[in-house]
Amino acid sequence: MTDNYGRPLGPPPEYKVDRDDTLYHHHPWYNFKYWGKKGWLTFSAVILAIIIIIIVVAVVEAKANRYPDYSELSYSLAETYSGADFFDNFDYFTGYDPSSGFVHYVPEDEATSLNLTYASSSSAFLRVDTSVSNTSVPNASTGRFSVRVTSKKQYGLDNLFIFDVKHSPLGCGTWPALWLSDPSNWPTNGEIDIMEAVNVVSSTNNQMTLHTSSGCSMSVKRKETGKSLTTSCVNSTDDNAGCGVDSSTDKTTFGSTFNTNGGGVLAMELRSAGIRMWQFARDSVPVDVWTGPEPDTWGEATADFPNTDCDISSHFRNQSIIANIDLCGSWAGTQSVYGENCPGTCTDYVANYPDAFTDAYWEFGNFTVWSAANSTASSS
Repeated sequence: MTDNYGRPLGPPPEYKVDRDDTLYHHHPWYNFKYWGKKGWLTFSAVILAIIIIIIVVAVVEAKANRYPDYSELSYSLAETYSGADFFDNFDYFTGYDPSSGFVHYVPEDEATSLNLTYASSSSAFLRVDTSVSNTSVPNASTGRFSVRVTSKKQYGLDNLFIFDVKHSPLGCGTWPALWLSDPSNWPTNGEIDIMEAVNVVSSTNNQMTLHTSSGCSMSVKRKETGKSLTTSCVNSTDDNAGCGVDSSTDKTTFGSTFNTNGGGVLAMELRSAGIRMWQFARDSVPVDVWTGPEPDTWGEATADFPNTDCDISSHFRNQSIIANIDLCGSWAGTQSVYGENCPGTCTDYVANYPDAFTDAYWEFGNFTVWSAANSTASSS
């Protein structure tokens, strides 16, 4: 309907009629001056939700970007393991193998008589026995002779270890390792694996790993060139696989290619900020490794284990240097692992084929330990 002037009848546009035909003014929703209690509650809830989201995102991002301060430490030479008396710095482990190996670790006099450990002015050798068979006297029917040595000195934080490795062990059934630990207090005082592999018949990647008691994870930001394999370092998870890092992608860091190339140099820095490891091929070893190491000039570590979610100072104490060649055992001897590259069963192979262990030996050059001013070390 329209009035006499042709204008529509009814309330003007800014008014509506309610159910009681009462006229009222219609205000835009964004005009907060006219909000009621319900409107303000809704608005407050939305603002609170936005604030919470912003805080959560900020916390998650900050946590993801946490990284320790690896400020450069000034190192001085504290220890050298070298020359003909190389093994005088170590105790020989004997007795039951903690890793359930098919092995008899022999004492020093027997290792010397069997030529399983010996050293010259330039190299130290640690090898598996090749003299006994399954039927000889003595024989290998209950395990083959091998060696495990543990340094008499133990080390704590703020130490840098340099290992010159000229040859890594080869052979089915072998489980060689160069590592640090406090065997009397494992896993409480931690384990640091520098070089480790099993059943190496040609070339493979070296694995660098930590093993700890509860409360140590590497699901954090890391700066490393290697490939992280697992992130829980705790011994009770993943069948004690530890938090391992595959050192390379070209399979030249352990085995025949590594040996043919003259081996390499491994470095491990132990400090409260974290544990870092580097592996250098023989033709790319930094010059300062031998004269006064400066890790900050070496580029990203091969394996980086920061203290972000792992209190390094409480998990790693009284570390001894250990070198050994285990046989079979809980890793190398597991049939699914052994059978990937090797024939029959592990124990049968180890017992019956002494000639198969000709290349099952470590050859080391110098080991050096460089210490910062506040580092800790003790003799066991």
